[in-house]
Amino acid sequence: MAVNPSTEDDTPAETGDDQQPTVDVNTDQIAEAVAAACEEEESNEEGSNLEAELADEKDRVLRLQAEMENLRSRTAREIMEERRYGALSLLRDLLPASDNIDRAIEAAEKDEESGSLLEGFKLVKQQLTTIFEQHKCKQIEALGQPFDPQIHEAILQQPSDDQPANHVMLVTQVGYLLHDRVVRPAQVIISSGPAPEADA
Repeated sequence: MAVNPSTEDDTPAETGDDQQPTVDVNTDQIAEAVAAACEEEESNEEGSNLEAELADEKDRVLRLQAEMENLRSRTAREIMEERRYGALSLLRDLLPASDNIDRAIEAAEKDEESGSLLEGFKLVKQQLTTIFEQHKCKQIEALGQPFDPQIHEAILQQPSDDQPANHVMLVTQVGYLLHDRVVRPAQVIISSGPAPEADA
């Protein structure tokens, strides 16, 4: 019996499984996404820059505050010292007058007829001493003290049986301190110790 050839095509029909899926590409959306990403990156960089600038400004402000505090402290200290030692130059100018009064008192004490004059000089000297004390200016205690070049000015060194070596044996001009600052050093003669015994 004859077989009729198939009228249908033996080639399998394409089902579409081997075809690549089609994707709709919207270039506008891609451009917007890229632009947004760039803006976000720039925003992050700007934020980092702003944070660094803010930290720098904070550091600068702290340094300025420290400098202002130092300036305030230094100014307050200078004002305090000016008030404390403001009378220094005036006292230095007054001391020669005080010395002259001391010399006048010594001369008057040798003259028996200068009783009232002597009392007047002593009163003036007492007034000056009171003024010095009110301004915290006091005499330097030098006699019998160890020699101190900070407050003593040695004009001579002599042997002495009464004072040990390097001690003040005589004050030739009284020195003064204003608080802890020297107005005028005391002029002194210091001892070199007992005189060496002469060989028999």
